Amino acid sequence: MAIRFTPKLFQRFSQITRPLNSSPSTLPVLPFNFDEKSESFVVKKPETETKTKTESSILNFENTQELFPTFSTTKLIRSVFNLNMASIDPVVDMGIWVMRSKLLDVPGFRQAILGSVKHSFYEQFVAGKDLKETSETVQKLYGDGLRGMLNYGLEHAYDNDSCDQNYKTFLNTIESTKLFPPSSVSFVIVKISAICRMDLLEKISNLLRWEKQNPSFKLPWKQNSLPILSDSSPVYHTLDKPDPLTRQEEQDLELAHERLSKLCQRCLELNVPLTVDAEDTKIQPGIDYLTYNSAIEYNKLGDTPIVYGTLQAYLKDAKERMLLATKAAEKMGLPLGFKIVRGAYMSSESKLAASLGYESPIHNTIQDTHDCYNDCASFMLDKIVNGSGAAVLATHNVESGKLAATKARELGIGKENERLQFAQLYGMSEALSYGLKNAGFQVSKYLTFGPVEEVIPYLLRRAEENRGMLSSSNLDRQLMGMELKRRMKAIVGL
Repeated sequence: MAIRFTPKLFQRFSQITRPLNSSPSTLPVLPFNFDEKSESFVVKKPETETKTKTESSILNFENTQELFPTFSTTKLIRSVFNLNMASIDPVVDMGIWVMRSKLLDVPGFRQAILGSVKHSFYEQFVAGKDLKETSETVQKLYGDGLRGMLNYGLEHAYDNDSCDQNYKTFLNTIESTKLFPPSSVSFVIVKISAICRMDLLEKISNLLRWEKQNPSFKLPWKQNSLPILSDSSPVYHTLDKPDPLTRQEEQDLELAHERLSKLCQRCLELNVPLTVDAEDTKIQPGIDYLTYNSAIEYNKLGDTPIVYGTLQAYLKDAKERMLLATKAAEKMGLPLGFKIVRGAYMSSESKLAASLGYESPIHNTIQDTHDCYNDCASFMLDKIVNGSGAAVLATHNVESGKLAATKARELGIGKENERLQFAQLYGMSEALSYGLKNAGFQVSKYLTFGPVEEVIPYLLRRAEENRGMLSSSNLDRQLMGMELKRRMKAIVGL
């Protein structure tokens, strides 16, 4: 139904959006990650700090008409409403409670709730219920100059049957890229915890930590890999010597290798890179082990990596682990790719460390996290130039985006370079995405998709873990509000 604008409606809208529409120069800097806590990730620049002309002008947020040219007015209104609602903690709390309550077992109630969610938050943050709908989303984004990172919301398998089923789903996602417009899909995402049993992944991680502490400790099942842990990596997860893998566990680990290898092989054949998402530190060593093993096998076959790992910069050992892995890869003549994020498990990581009497593995201050992220991004930009690396800079942080874009331009890295990709979540940080695209860089949207019953619980878990995933939307709300007011003024002749 068309929306009719009148001076009275414009006046009321101005009152509603006024708190959101301060000058862009005074906007709080958004946090990075796909799942991080907004209020904890605000950078406050010193008053004496000034921006260089290049840095301040590389991303233009002043012309909202250029930022949202393909957004219909209806879509802008819906986005502002959804982002506002998703930033309210009681709304998130209520959503989590309802989705986990027995009320969903009441006849009719489940359909009503899922229907309500589907036409609000689901439409905002989810790319589609299946590959057909997601394909339509990708085509729209591609028409806007953006690409898609396909992520079916699967994780945490506890038996081999589930691992096999998840593997087939990931493979089907990879196969579907043949039907998408050429180059419209930048990556397919996979979670190792969905194709390797959780208990096995945790045991592998414990054994790898124990090996790091005791170099004489041998792991007969261990295949080629890159350095996984550093001297500063947390080892409190493994306080006692773990039992060796049983014969059955070794066979199950081999199955996990095979699942990941087959996915990588198909990505290689279709020329679509595969990115392995990071998870919590309890299982991350096992994830990195499997990822690096596949990277050694498949990245050596071309100049551009096929297999990318993920680095969480809020971890104190992140930069050290990255340096060790890239140095080892260079010795092997192996191009290495990383998706660099800030991190998504702040609450659980800190609680686990505290329960065991250890310091959190996460940086003590937010500025340390920002510095680590920016240092890692800068390091990988240098590797892109010398041909030994590739990076997906996944950030919702405007300052990180500006710093990376400025250095990339200085190094001569532009849209034609497949080794650099900026990325933001679908439905979030639209201004940053389009600002980077307008500045001449390749930009992707991280597209989670799947049926509402499967994906909404996944999003709610992420929201509960770190509410910033749904609340780090200040910039979008402000700029979208400004664009709506501009359009309304044009319509009523003000």
